[in-house]
Amino acid sequence: MAGGTNATGDLGREIVRRIDALGAISETSNHLTRIFLTPEHRAAADLLLAWMQDAGMAAQLDAIGNVCGRYEGEQAGLPCLMLGSHYDTVRDAGKWDGPLGLITAISCVGDLYRRGKRLPFAVEVTGFADEEGVRFASTLLGSRAVAGTFDDSVVEARDSGGITMRDALLRFGLDPGRIRAAARRRGELHGYLELHIEQGPVLENQGLPVGVVTAISGATRLSVALSGMAGHAGTVPMALRRDALAGASECILAVEAYCRAEPGLVGTVGSISAMPGATNVIPGKAVFTIDVRAVSDQQRTRAVAEITGRIRTIAGRRILVAAIHVTHENRTAPCAPWLRQQVAEAIAGEGYRVFELPSGAGHDGMAMIDIADVAMLFVRCRGGISHHPDEHVDPADADAGARVLLRLIENFRPRPESARR
Repeated sequence: MAGGTNATGDLGREIVRRIDALGAISETSNHLTRIFLTPEHRAAADLLLAWMQDAGMAAQLDAIGNVCGRYEGEQAGLPCLMLGSHYDTVRDAGKWDGPLGLITAISCVGDLYRRGKRLPFAVEVTGFADEEGVRFASTLLGSRAVAGTFDDSVVEARDSGGITMRDALLRFGLDPGRIRAAARRRGELHGYLELHIEQGPVLENQGLPVGVVTAISGATRLSVALSGMAGHAGTVPMALRRDALAGASECILAVEAYCRAEPGLVGTVGSISAMPGATNVIPGKAVFTIDVRAVSDQQRTRAVAEITGRIRTIAGRRILVAAIHVTHENRTAPCAPWLRQQVAEAIAGEGYRVFELPSGAGHDGMAMIDIADVAMLFVRCRGGISHHPDEHVDPADADAGARVLLRLIENFRPRPESARR
């Protein structure tokens, strides 16, 4: 049975070789960093385009820097099943997040090409140029361009060195005035499917190499500033203090307590600072972030309202002023049931138990859902570690993901025209 083997097949070996080759293209030799519109980003794009051409695809760079390959169907010009993921990284990254899905898709198309097999639809592979949003603090730039929802004002954003996206695009060899040309129409796609590492420990806990994603969780990010009164650490009695940092600590514990009590909800305070930041001064101001995620938009919206209400209550009791601002919001992207079913069938066809789970991390499908039904296939990663050099996928699991994806592609059934939105 396929589910019981640890052997790595030809697809798995090819994928691991290419993961290693792409992972060697980095800003520094010590840490993997490949940021949008840098020389390393361009070198990676050129390598991916060459692999796409070797796999029998017509390949090109689009107006935002996405690498785009197309494998025609039984006749030219048919709508496509689009496969994809991103090829940019965070700083000091792992080499599997994004590239595994992209490289696996290229390898699967290459397998079809070597066998001379054409399908009653085209297959397109897209490597999105910027999903992480590291350089210009705006995520999903590549997929938003393809979905036609790119915010034109972002081209004036500046990176930490003061370079605008407009100038970076020009240096990369792209025309910032043509970004809209990357947009695709809904009728051109049968659907969008992404293979990705899980970035969590659930599949490993289940003893499974692959899983079906139910939805990409929506996220709300908040910035909270609590203002009190700074004072001398030795002269202000405890009962008379308006300590902003102590208030922030109580708020953070309130976030944790609320989210722990709500199944399916996660809340994270990832950053905090206190002013003036001296050992012998009572903090007069504290600023912290909150990230709230849930598969249900209704649950997330309710949680944000409850959490902000609790923060205001704590601030009022401590005689602090609370300023709360939403800095980011993404709605949930549900995976289409008809596509999820085909992912499940491919998993079962390879001999694995079908297991469904949500994605707590954001993915390009959150943008692509505006023009296509989306689905995701997760592949187990060691320890659930991601966005870290220790990120790792066992070669046998990479091969399992590839076999499931190839089976899905070969047996893919487009949604009936009458059922489309």
